[in-house]
Amino acid sequence: MTAINTQAAPGTTATTRRAANIALWAAQIFIAAFLLFASAAPKFAGQQDAVETFTKIGWGQWFRYVTGTVELVGAIGLLIPRLAGLAALGLIGLMAGAVLTQLFVLEPVWALLPIAYGVILALVARARLPQLTARTGRH
Repeated sequence: MTAINTQAAPGTTATTRRAANIALWAAQIFIAAFLLFASAAPKFAGQQDAVETFTKIGWGQWFRYVTGTVELVGAIGLLIPRLAGLAALGLIGLMAGAVLTQLFVLEPVWALLPIAYGVILALVARARLPQLTARTGRH
């Protein structure tokens, strides 16, 4: 898998690295906004669609709150440079669960959205995790 790497690479110009970093931040902000406002907020507010969806899933409404909390924490993590890589990894897991739920319980065509977000989150994780390991001293 080819990933955007914001670390210095031989032959990479500062302008290219800066453009890649800006694109990553734009993707992180977009996904965080989606998770906060279009996904977590309706779950916490008890919006009818969210309640009905989690009724169809069959795990109870407590799972709606757990899912909303994971989305909220992940979205905040995407906006904190030190946590962005880990947040992206955690959200990939959430997206995998969403894909499976859409495919086997809800509407299979809607699995495309979490698949797309998962791919973007994988690019974010790939690019941001080296920043985490550099800060912690682990390689």
